[in-house]
Amino acid sequence: MMIYMLAVAMTITMLIATAFNMHQETQRNRLQEKRASIRNFWPR
Repeated sequence: MMIYMLAVAMTITMLIATAFNMHQETQRNRLQEKRASIRNFWPR
């Protein structure tokens, strides 16, 4: 029974870590897109 509880806890932890990592990656991509769009309007 304890092994199953540990497995459930680890699964939940990994799902939370995955969601957090996906959120960070999305924010990073948005920032890169914003930088790229600003560079297109910046005088050369």
